[in-house]
Amino acid sequence: MHSQILVLNAGSSSIKFAVFATGDPLQRTVQGMISGIGSAGTFTAHRNRQPLPGTLPASNLTHETALAWLFDWLDAGAHASHLVGAGHRVVHGGEHHDAPVIVNAHNLAELDALAPLAPLHQPHNLAAIKALLKLRPALRQVACFDTAFHRSQPAVAQTFALPRAVTAGGLRRYGFHGLSYEFIADALPEAIGDQADARVIVAHLGNGASLCAMHQRKSVATTMGFSTLDGLVMGTRCGTIDPGALFFLMHERRMSSTAVENMLYRESGLLGISGISNDMRTLLHSADPRASEAIASFVHRAVLETGALAAALQGMDALVFTGGIGEHAAPIRALICEKLGWLGIDLDAAANARHATRISAAGSGITVCVIPTDEEAVIARHADRLLRTAA
Repeated sequence: MHSQILVLNAGSSSIKFAVFATGDPLQRTVQGMISGIGSAGTFTAHRNRQPLPGTLPASNLTHETALAWLFDWLDAGAHASHLVGAGHRVVHGGEHHDAPVIVNAHNLAELDALAPLAPLHQPHNLAAIKALLKLRPALRQVACFDTAFHRSQPAVAQTFALPRAVTAGGLRRYGFHGLSYEFIADALPEAIGDQADARVIVAHLGNGASLCAMHQRKSVATTMGFSTLDGLVMGTRCGTIDPGALFFLMHERRMSSTAVENMLYRESGLLGISGISNDMRTLLHSADPRASEAIASFVHRAVLETGALAAALQGMDALVFTGGIGEHAAPIRALICEKLGWLGIDLDAAANARHATRISAAGSGITVCVIPTDEEAVIARHADRLLRTAA
């Protein structure tokens, strides 16, 4: 039987997981999610599209108790009988981690120190690592970073116009969604052939959203910067905002820094504008004019930032949509492409409606594609490679 790798993506209230059998290629054998951490949880899993049974304990879940139950469940089904390691999505790797690493005490402390840079993600990503250190101390773990893909950017794309003493301390543009962009970069040759190494802009649109400009399948520029707040309008995050507006809120409206932070991360974006939901599906089905305003803002910012990245690339040959909204919201893709028509985009409405891989018309000056992302597969590949190398 093949050795197996467990892939974990731990958030504040959920843990997504997958098990991959090693080999060439890696094979996903089980996939699922535990939701409701911090309360009464729910569990879903499937194998070969077939649901798998499992009932979580009734008590409030923590990352540690959820993972302890998950290991028992995996062992009972023989899914973890040959587990050789675990791979984790870790949002922030800082300026010193440009590639995945096998977790040890030193680099775990480094990653802990980066929590203020990604407060919605980093502590929960690391909570799963720490839980596994207690539950399975002999199991090797690999941390894979969302920031690493963007380390190929030129220095000018990573630097803020701040005093050197400040930027020397690590205040820079890091970029995120790197695991998703890495998967798309690897998938481009099959999707668009010879254009794969040309000037490509990838739109990872979801509750968290960003764009990445690629040339020769490497990151040249991206819309997220020092934190996951920058760039596009997101589910609950505002995207780009004038820092002066934040000074105004703190000085004139007497909002604390904690209140401002909470507003920017949890109360803004689609939710803030609409007052209805952070879910694009809900907004697309709503007749409330505030929903239309939220959608218009989302599209407006995506169009503006696409134009900026096209300038960074000195042109644009292909546009790729991915992420929950990018893969499934045909009306959003259509609105964005319509407003980018001046660049030479001509959308095939029928192909877009059926979510085809290539949704641009035959004569379009720019190729437009939809490519489903798979961050879990990227993490599994990195973990497999590192664990083999270190064996």
